[in-house]
Amino acid sequence: MSGIGKGITTSSIGKILQSRGFIVSAIKIDPYINVDAGTMNPIEHGEVFVTKDGMECDQDVGNYERFLDKDICADNYMTTGRIYNTVIQRERNLEFNGKCVEVIPHIPEAVIQQIQRVSRNTMADFVLIEIGGTVGEYQNLIFLEAGRMMRLRYPKDVIFVLVSYLPMPRMIGEPKTKPTQYAVRTLNSAGIQPDIIVARSEYPLDALRKEKISVFCNMEKVDIISAPDIESIYEVPLNFEKDNLSERILKKFDLKSRTKSDLRDWKKLIEIIKQEKAEVKIGIVGKYFQTGNFILADSYISVIEAVKHAAWYFKKKPQIIWLNAEEYETSPDKLKELKKLAGVVVPGGFGHRGVEGKIKTIEFCRKNKIPYLGLCYGMQLAVIEFARHICNLKDANTTEVNNETAYPVIGLLSEQVDKIKEKKYGGSMRLGEYFCQLKRGTHSYAAYGQEGIFERHRHRYEFNNKYKELLEKNGLILAGINPDRGLVEIIELKNHPFFVATQFHPEFKSRPLRPHPLFREFIKAALKVK
Repeated sequence: MSGIGKGITTSSIGKILQSRGFIVSAIKIDPYINVDAGTMNPIEHGEVFVTKDGMECDQDVGNYERFLDKDICADNYMTTGRIYNTVIQRERNLEFNGKCVEVIPHIPEAVIQQIQRVSRNTMADFVLIEIGGTVGEYQNLIFLEAGRMMRLRYPKDVIFVLVSYLPMPRMIGEPKTKPTQYAVRTLNSAGIQPDIIVARSEYPLDALRKEKISVFCNMEKVDIISAPDIESIYEVPLNFEKDNLSERILKKFDLKSRTKSDLRDWKKLIEIIKQEKAEVKIGIVGKYFQTGNFILADSYISVIEAVKHAAWYFKKKPQIIWLNAEEYETSPDKLKELKKLAGVVVPGGFGHRGVEGKIKTIEFCRKNKIPYLGLCYGMQLAVIEFARHICNLKDANTTEVNNETAYPVIGLLSEQVDKIKEKKYGGSMRLGEYFCQLKRGTHSYAAYGQEGIFERHRHRYEFNNKYKELLEKNGLILAGINPDRGLVEIIELKNHPFFVATQFHPEFKSRPLRPHPLFREFIKAALKVK
């Protein structure tokens, strides 16, 4: 089922193989008909992650990057829609030489070809492939079939890992293995026998339960890996090594470790995470986390992890406080609660819902000297707040919210106008990595320690350069510019402990052992707040 940790399992296996001296790459397969993740609702699907080459993909790709500390590219993400699209284009180009194009074998063949392409391009010793969804669902059968075909062709080069949940009803008091038994049977019906089972459960799995799974699932007991709930996802690789998972994998491939397992830096990180230490309270103002009566933090997972990485850098414990932007529109008195925070982040987003609440939040942070970090929409709304309340442009807005505004300080990119008219929404935003020139003497320049940087984007609307002179005259600092097109990438304020907002998404490049410079400096400023 979703949410039990297939992505973290994949990332962690990658990490422990990497620690043995191997080159690792990872692929995420989403069974959706969507061509990419860009059109998916973040409340339903979680964060849309963007690769350096502009692919809008599942949040698990972000986990791969954070654990492996390497960039993942567009070919490392595929969906049912993308694979079908590829096959249909090949058919239109007469690449099948008049054959009848069929779901089997042509769709699985296309999947295999993309996997092999990733293997060649990354020069990887191991390519980890995460198949999304649940065993037994109709929609991921073509990907299971691709795996079966690969195992048949390359029997010594392919193994299967099943991630299965063992529920433990409180009135019973023991983890139940029956769902895992049925999952294996269902996988068998697709022609696949798992080589390893990662047994997710609330508590560590005992020998008795491992024995039971071994007998009924036709596996060796040592191939049942315990994966209990833990405080931090970054501890999972170390947990896996308690059951010697990397040794089991290498044995199945008849390989020897290239180096002695080296997870020293990773272990130091876990020690920092586990230590009792002073907290730093950071508020995240959003609108994509409420789903019924529950909070879905996955919508902002990269932002959350970037805050954590930066806090751990200073050996502090991050405490994330969720702030609902819409509540500040109806109850402005609630803004006073921001004074209890050490810093505030307004992340990316789309549409008009919650916008005025976010603008009120930004105004409060500006006036009360609360460290502020705005990301994408958080930068655009900071420009609007400054234009309204400092430059007296009372009706200032983004044309995304009000197309008739008298002062469109944020507007559509020129090339986006025709795309919107033609309803070309999918994969058509400003996506991927772009160059930014930093201004000396700014917080941003001090953070990066260099003049030129590359950061990842995902947006249609930009700072309107018609208002550049007026806003600068009133004190807005344009700290980062894309020189090729003169686009404003970073804004800052003077006489403020930390007020920085970016058009790009710095959270996508943060790593556990290398926090992003802007998040690091944001937390540094937040720690000075009393």
